[in-house]
Amino acid sequence: MAKIAVILPCLNEEAAIGAVVAAFRKALPDAAIYVYDNASTDDTAGVATRAGAVVRREPRPGKGNAVTRAFADIDADIYVLADGDGTYDAANAPRMIDLMRRETLDMVIGVRAHSSAAAYRPGHVFGNRLFSAIFRSLFRTDYTDILSGYRVLSRRFVKSFPSRAGGFEIEIEMTAHAALLRIPVAEVETQYGPRANGAESKLNTMRDGAKILARMFRFLRLHRPRFVYGLLGIMGVGVAAILFIPVLIEFLRTGLVPRFPTLIVSVAIGLGGFAAFAVGAVLDAQAQHFAETKRLAYLRLPPPGKDA
Repeated sequence: MAKIAVILPCLNEEAAIGAVVAAFRKALPDAAIYVYDNASTDDTAGVATRAGAVVRREPRPGKGNAVTRAFADIDADIYVLADGDGTYDAANAPRMIDLMRRETLDMVIGVRAHSSAAAYRPGHVFGNRLFSAIFRSLFRTDYTDILSGYRVLSRRFVKSFPSRAGGFEIEIEMTAHAALLRIPVAEVETQYGPRANGAESKLNTMRDGAKILARMFRFLRLHRPRFVYGLLGIMGVGVAAILFIPVLIEFLRTGLVPRFPTLIVSVAIGLGGFAAFAVGAVLDAQAQHFAETKRLAYLRLPPPGKDA
């Protein structure tokens, strides 16, 4: 019998967590349900305990810290990750797990389908679509909901996932980890409903959106440095050429270099551009080594299967 762990990171979710635990208990009666109380100031822990969940505490604020702690602490074959605010449909968890087992996947993402703005604010919808489109372009994937908090994960994914995210960037880190290691992933549409009465969103559209975008480009710089530094090199050489060509034309015409400072600046920028190309080549070799090391760690664990 596979060990299934449901992980629910929570911050001040006393209004919703009891019903969420009950819903996952009904959907997955044999699963262990863990609520990670992420420095709540209300009775989230008490409500979750009375509902039958195992409550653990992560004092460092931020969803990423709670999820990282849970991944380190919990030993299971299959991990179901969801939010504690009642927005995700627990009844879809068995279907997502069955798909993982049947197709030998390491991550199944619950793609959010909503029917009202109260469930999924227009600003969040736009941001998710924008970030998903940028991610698809930069990382050459076809994921449609990279920020979904509803996921089913295999043991080998969780135990090879080197997370450093402290907040809502945790979802982009999981998606990037899968893309970079070419991990088998599928998406399943799932209903995304409004929060329970009294439950409030912890996501700040502008602040957390900026963090997510910064984390995405950090991953790009670390894991595709040839692209990033190559682009900087092209820009540097292009600017240098724009500055240098008029100076060269004037020298060929008159034999003089009256704009000597412009010549110096153009040469310096051009050298910087060529240096960026070199840095990108060196860092790309290093990134390939790190990716191979992480993939070896991932492959040490058995894949999920029908008996997992």
